[in-house]
Amino acid sequence: MASPHCFANPPALDPACGAGEVVDDFGGQKAYVAGSAEAKVAVVLVSDAFGFEAPKLREIADKVASDGYFVVVPDFLHGDPYQPNNPNPLQWLQSHDPVKAFEEAKPVIAALKERGMSTIGAAGYCWGAKVVAELAKAREIQAAVMSHPSFVTVDDIKEVRCPICVLGAEIDQFSPQELVKQFEQVLSANSEVAHFVKIFPGVTHGWAVRYSDDDEAAVKSAEEAFADMTGWFDKHLK
Repeated sequence: MASPHCFANPPALDPACGAGEVVDDFGGQKAYVAGSAEAKVAVVLVSDAFGFEAPKLREIADKVASDGYFVVVPDFLHGDPYQPNNPNPLQWLQSHDPVKAFEEAKPVIAALKERGMSTIGAAGYCWGAKVVAELAKAREIQAAVMSHPSFVTVDDIKEVRCPICVLGAEIDQFSPQELVKQFEQVLSANSEVAHFVKIFPGVTHGWAVRYSDDDEAAVKSAEEAFADMTGWFDKHLK
């Protein structure tokens, strides 16, 4: 069962937000895309339960694109993001399997390769982190970032085959510090996979993509998480 943290601080979704554009078919998925098609490196951003119309997620996509990446944010929830008034979150989770989204991500990766992208990274938030973990296990990507992951297990981390960055929250019922530290122990024992693991103090699950602009400390933590993510991609994709 998901932690209440998974659905806290829901964003006000806006299908028209962002400086990029929404396309109906990118590797079989409706997607928000940003950045120059001439770019040779790409990043796939995988949303949390609130989907690809979240303004802050698209803002992140635009900022990553401004760093020289072609960015794709697929709608793996197929127009059915989690609604804050949903009386049955478990039922919603059962009908939105991140492992199914991983299978749907493969054609997205293939479409990027067809466009000439030489290296591809993926970053996932909460629900989306599990999708990224599966991509990292299957060697579909060259670098991975997971922010406040959900559903990711120690066994998943043991099978990761590309450089991975894990950004955890100090206060997280779903992926508590103890679990994130286990991730780090597993990764430290694997000399073949570069890793970076960090636990952000004073923040809760979801902080990197769901926060109030009026909360100075929250904004600072989110900006730090963004810098860690882009720094990881710059190091391992460019």
